[in-house]
Amino acid sequence: MKYVCSKCGHEEDVQTLKIKCDCGGLWKLDFQPPKFSRDLIDQDTWSIFRYRKFMALPDESWRQVSLGEGMTPIVPLDEDVLVKMDYYMPTLSFKDRGAAVLVAYMKWLGVKHAVQDSSGNAGNSVAAYAGRVGIDCEIFVPEGTSDKKIRMIEAHGAKANVVPGNRDHCADVCRAKVENEGVYYANHVYNPFFYEGTKTYIYETFEQLGRIPEHIFIPLGNGTLFIGVMKGLEELLASGAIDHFPQVVIVQSERCQPFIKAMEKGGHDISPEPVERTQAEGIAIGLPMRSAEILDYIYRYKVKAATIPEDKILAAREKLSRRGIYAEHTAAAVYAGYLHYCEEHGRTRDALISMCGAGLKSDH
Repeated sequence: MKYVCSKCGHEEDVQTLKIKCDCGGLWKLDFQPPKFSRDLIDQDTWSIFRYRKFMALPDESWRQVSLGEGMTPIVPLDEDVLVKMDYYMPTLSFKDRGAAVLVAYMKWLGVKHAVQDSSGNAGNSVAAYAGRVGIDCEIFVPEGTSDKKIRMIEAHGAKANVVPGNRDHCADVCRAKVENEGVYYANHVYNPFFYEGTKTYIYETFEQLGRIPEHIFIPLGNGTLFIGVMKGLEELLASGAIDHFPQVVIVQSERCQPFIKAMEKGGHDISPEPVERTQAEGIAIGLPMRSAEILDYIYRYKVKAATIPEDKILAAREKLSRRGIYAEHTAAAVYAGYLHYCEEHGRTRDALISMCGAGLKSDH
C-alpha cells in the first residue's frame, strides 16, 4: 500500500508526512481490496470496521480509535425514498466514517499535533477522535459556523479558530499554518484514508438491503461522501456483488454549484465559484481541491445533477421533521434537491438519501 500522486503519478510511502506531492497533486491510495464476500465481514464488530478486510488500514490502531461509528439504519421516508440516518453517529454527522479511519492512520503515523479546516462537522469529528487517542488538535472554521458546532469542537479538547470570510478562505488560512509551522494537516479532503471510511456508506447499505438502490442522491461540496460512494460502488461492481452502477445524482446549492456549471459545459475542470451565503453551508465550496477526480467520476459513470433552490430548504426540513427526522440544513437541502429533481424529471423511485447531519447542530 502506497500513495500515488493524482497529478504526476509519483509514488510515496504512506509513512510520509507530506500532505501532497511535491508537484502539488493530491495523494490517492494504491490499494486493491479483496473480492467482496459476506464471509469477510466481521459480524462481531459493531462499527464501520466490520468491513476492515476491504479497507486500507496500516495496523490495528482503529481498535483504540473507534467510537462505534456506522451501522446507521435505513428507513423509508415514503414509497419512493429511503433515508440512511447517518446523523446517528458519535458526533452527529456522517464525517465520523472518514474521521475514524483518518485518525487511526494518524495514530499509527505517530502524529502528536494536527490542524484542520472545516465548515464544522468534519472538524468536530476529527476533534472527537483525535481527543480520544490524545492527539492535540486545532480546527479552523469560517465565520457563520453554528455556535453549537464550535462548542462541540471545544468540548472535545480542540482549539476552535473562527476565520472571517468564506469556507475557501478558511482553508487558505489553515494551510498557511501548515506551511509555516510544519504541523500535520488532518484534512478530510487531502488525505485519501478519509475515503476509506466514507466508502463504508455503500458497504453498509449493501449489507443492510442486500442490494443497492437504483438512485443515490449525494450532496457535493468537497466530495468526501461522493468519492467514498463512488469508490464503494466501483469495488462492489468489480467484485460482481452488483451487476450495474446505480444512477448517482449530485446535489448542489443554487448559490454555489461549480460542478453543475462544469457539467453544463462538458468541462473537465471547474471555474472557481464565488460563495454566496446559503443554508446549505456544508457544501458551499467554491474551489474543491479534488475537482478533476470528481469530474472524472461524474463523466465516467454518467452522473446526473440536481440544484437546490434556496427558498425550498426550510420547507424540505419541515417536511422531514414532520416525519420524525430532524436534520441539519445541509441534509435537508439534499431532500430539497431530490424534490426539485422530481419536478424536472418526474417521479423518481427507489432513491437513497443521506441524512448527513443532525438538526441540533444547525439551529442558528
